[in-house]
Amino acid sequence: MKIGLWLLFGVFVLIIVFLVGKVYLLRKSTQEIKNSIDDILTSDTNILISISSRDGQMQQLAHNLNTQLGLLRQERHRYQQGDTELKEAITNISHDLRTPLTAIYGYLDLLEGENKSESVQRYLDQIQNRTEVLKQLTEELFRYSLITSVQEISYEKLTLNRALEESLLSYYGAFKTRQIDPEIELPDSPIHRSLDPTALSRILGNILSNVIKYSDGDLKVSLRGDGKITFTNSAKKLSPVTVGRLFDRFYTVEDGRSSTGLGLSIAKILTERMEGYINAYYQDGNLTVVLYFPK
Repeated sequence: MKIGLWLLFGVFVLIIVFLVGKVYLLRKSTQEIKNSIDDILTSDTNILISISSRDGQMQQLAHNLNTQLGLLRQERHRYQQGDTELKEAITNISHDLRTPLTAIYGYLDLLEGENKSESVQRYLDQIQNRTEVLKQLTEELFRYSLITSVQEISYEKLTLNRALEESLLSYYGAFKTRQIDPEIELPDSPIHRSLDPTALSRILGNILSNVIKYSDGDLKVSLRGDGKITFTNSAKKLSPVTVGRLFDRFYTVEDGRSSTGLGLSIAKILTERMEGYINAYYQDGNLTVVLYFPK
C-alpha cells in the first residue's frame, strides 16, 4: 500500500515538474517573441521572429506573426514611398506656381496705372485678394514640404518668457487691426528650455495667426511656472468637432477660407519633433490651445 502511495506521489511530482518546465518554456518563448517584435518595429529590420522552443503551437504563432509583420513592413514602405512622393510633388507644385503668380502680379501692377471704372477697380481688387491667398497657400505648401522633410533640430537654451513676449509684439499690428487687446500672464522668474529658436518662433506665430483668424475680439495668454503656455479666446463660430480637427493637414473651417489649413499642422509637427505637446479644446464658446515643453 505504501509503495503505491509513494509511486502515485512520484508521478504527481513528475507531472508538476513537467508543467512547471512547460510554463517556463512558454514564458521564455513569449518573451523572445516580444523582444523580436520590439526590435522589428523600432529598427525596421528584415529579421524574422525566432524562438528556442520546439513547441508546435508556439512555432505556429511565431510563423503567423512573421507573416503579418511582413505584410505590415510592405504597407509601411508603401506609405513612406507615397509620403515622399507627395512631399516632392508639393514642393514641385509650389515652385511651378511661383512663375505664373509673378506674371499675374506684374500685370496687376501695370493695370494700377491705367484709367479704370469703379466696377473694373472692384474686380481688380478681388483678383488682387485672391492672388494674395494663392501666394500664401503656395508659400505654406513649400514651407510644409520643407518642415516635414528636414529632421534636424538645432537646440539652444531659450527663455520661454522672452520668446513669448517677442512673438506677441510681432503681432501687435494685427491685434490692433482686429481690436484684440491681449491679457498676458507671465511668471516673474525666467523659464528655460532647450529648443530650436526658429521652430519655436514658427509654432508661436502659427498659434497667434490662428487666434487672429478665429477670435471674437479677445485673447488671454498665460505662461505657467512649469512651462505650460495656454492661449484662450472666444470663438462662437467654432465647435468641439471643428476644434478637434484644427491640427489636421489642409483642414479649414468654413469661416477660414483664406487660410491654408497648414498653420497648426506645422506647429504640431515641430512641437512633437522637439518632444513637446500641443492640443486644443473647446468649452463654453472658448477655444484654448495648450503648448507644453517638458523640462
